[in-house]
Amino acid sequence: MATRAKDYYATLGVGEKASQDEIKKSYRQLAKKYHPDANPDDPSAGERFKEISEAYGVLSDPESRRKYDQVKKYGGLGDFSRQAGRTRRGPSGTAGQSGGGFRFEDLGGIGDIFSSIFDFGGRRSGGAQQGPTRGRDVEYMVEIGFRKAVRGGKVTVTVPIREECANCDGSGAAPGTEVDACTECNGRGTVTFGQGSFSVPRPCPACYGRGTVPRKPCSACQGRGEVTTRRKISIKVPPGTEDGSRLRVSGQGERGPGGGRAGDLIVRFRVREDRFFERDGLDLICEVPINLAQATLGSKIRVRTVDNKKIVLKIPPGTQSGTAFRIKGQGVSRRDAVGDQLVRVVIRVPKDLSEEGRDALERLAEAEGLRH
Repeated sequence: MATRAKDYYATLGVGEKASQDEIKKSYRQLAKKYHPDANPDDPSAGERFKEISEAYGVLSDPESRRKYDQVKKYGGLGDFSRQAGRTRRGPSGTAGQSGGGFRFEDLGGIGDIFSSIFDFGGRRSGGAQQGPTRGRDVEYMVEIGFRKAVRGGKVTVTVPIREECANCDGSGAAPGTEVDACTECNGRGTVTFGQGSFSVPRPCPACYGRGTVPRKPCSACQGRGEVTTRRKISIKVPPGTEDGSRLRVSGQGERGPGGGRAGDLIVRFRVREDRFFERDGLDLICEVPINLAQATLGSKIRVRTVDNKKIVLKIPPGTQSGTAFRIKGQGVSRRDAVGDQLVRVVIRVPKDLSEEGRDALERLAEAEGLRH
């Protein structure tokens, strides 16, 4: 059984030399096109949106992208990807063991992502399971609004979870039928492959890492030993959540084979941009237009906060365009720290003036010696 590795560049429709701006632009276009809310009658759009978000999650971060490119350079997406399968994560949540000079563990946390790049649904890392085994962690992208990221809140998501088939207890065989040793891996459950010093054991693609093949496949799971269910989970978004940050929800991953404890759900947040606010650490930045008279003579303006409150801000006479005013305590709150809101005023010059307005400006110019 062959598998095809995920190519995140192809998923986003960009080249390997694409700039970060090009990657971001392509992601926005595709995310808008395939967002589930925009395609309520197309179930495949949700899966496509998830693939796009996963690809952007890796390529948008320079360090993650560097490590991803490193795996490609070592051949991780080349010849051996035809045999590669998904390795079961151990109690630490890391990727499976490797047999040569390169190991997915060496990549740090991003190794979990790369171990799932070679995904054909195998559940076990080799051989029969001995006793209860911890379930795998599940990583899921969640998109939240800007305000919810700043102030925190709750969001309910529906996560696809792969679980041991209850009909066959994970054996892949129809109830009452027998299994035989896999001839592809000689019952080991793993196959080893590599290029030079790059050697990696992976679950056998013929038996899904079990070491056995059913004489009659289970009708519920088609012999895979697992099924996909959709689980609704309520997630608490911490105040001050940043784009790309992660949250571990204990016990909400895949159930452990043989009655083992469940893995965790690792939520990666994607924060939507706001039309009015930008974020700089704990500070919130916004831009407010004022006219020439307000800047010259001084004025009072009402400014909206992220909590939709209206605060009166005094503009002193002679204010220059681009001047920033600080509103204390109206930024991002995180733990014991709180940021401010910075209001940058921009002077808007009118395109069309009434005759009275033009006369007034001409008199001002004459008084200031600005007429030539």
